[in-house]
Amino acid sequence: MRSPMKAPADDPRHRPAAATTAPPHSAAGRRKGTTSRPWLVVSDSGRSCLEEVGKHSIMRRTGLPARDLRILDPLLSYPSTILGRERAIVVNLEHIKAIITATEVLIPNSRDPMAAPFVRDLQSRDSSPSGAPHQASESSVKVLPFEFRVLEICLESVCRCLEAETLTLEQEAYPALDELTSKISTLNLEHVRHLKSRLVDISGRVQKVRDELEHLLDDDMDMAEMCLTEKLAHQHSGECLSGVEVDNGASQLEEDRDEVFKDETDSSHGSLAAFKPNIQELEMLLEAYFVQIDGTLNKLSHLKEYVDDTEDYINIMLDEKQNQLLQTGVMITTATVVVTAGIVVVSIFGMNIGISLFDVPTFSQFWETTFGTIGGCIVLYVLAIGLGMRSGLLQ
Repeated sequence: MRSPMKAPADDPRHRPAAATTAPPHSAAGRRKGTTSRPWLVVSDSGRSCLEEVGKHSIMRRTGLPARDLRILDPLLSYPSTILGRERAIVVNLEHIKAIITATEVLIPNSRDPMAAPFVRDLQSRDSSPSGAPHQASESSVKVLPFEFRVLEICLESVCRCLEAETLTLEQEAYPALDELTSKISTLNLEHVRHLKSRLVDISGRVQKVRDELEHLLDDDMDMAEMCLTEKLAHQHSGECLSGVEVDNGASQLEEDRDEVFKDETDSSHGSLAAFKPNIQELEMLLEAYFVQIDGTLNKLSHLKEYVDDTEDYINIMLDEKQNQLLQTGVMITTATVVVTAGIVVVSIFGMNIGISLFDVPTFSQFWETTFGTIGGCIVLYVLAIGLGMRSGLLQ
């Protein structure tokens, strides 16, 4: 079966269109079980175009395995990751998903509204070398390699987005917490609960980005894998040197081929055993954004501490209210016991028995007994309350 011919990247027939008729290569892709989707391709000169590319074409173009492409699948959930491979860097940070090579960057979700500022920033900053990030020294100004410039734009976009969400949360959380301390209500408690859920979510996302940057800074081999331009230049120089060595004899050529075949079967880390790129520029770049994302995480930590302090204060206030209710209950129970004692006295005198006291014609003794019972109950109540305050049960 003949394989379909690959058309140029800027062929308008391979761009997404509103026509109902599918292009011939789409049908061929479906027959092979592969699907194509639009990728925004931005070159190192700033030119961008939208290409309809399949998964296998991306794998051949970037040298990435299928498991790395699954990280960029919008239907799957993967944590923040930056992977350095032999010919490409895979970036999956928040809303930023991209494949960076030494000469171009491929973005699968370019139509995502959250990724639109990143795409505009990428196109504008790569369109002119003068606006590209660089590092200054005493003697000259050195422009960063293309993959580092794109990686810096990715990190800057992610850090800026997380910082904006953190500031918005701070502006909403601090007044809400202060209002809750002044007035405890169901509405305020529900508002604070919603803010705390957002705080936990943002803190987890910031922590993942920070951990990924920290992991890269701790592993020199991972940073060396991300030096694509330097590895490509080393590869070209090696090819030129191999071309010179071919003239020395066929036996030397066979040995070189065996050596190359052995290197290709090794891991990507092993391929860098003899060649060690200069990772100082990348390390400085990652450290700068590590400090920035760490500052954002510190703000969220302070906000979390403020939320915890507010919760402790609310719990203390609720405990105080509960103690007051308990004291009121103790006082009411004591009054009930004292009144019950008076009822006992009344019940005794209400018995239907004949005694000489009932034969007295005046009511003086009746009133004396009544007031004496009431006075005795009051005295018992005061003594009981005084005993409770003296023992510390009541305030």
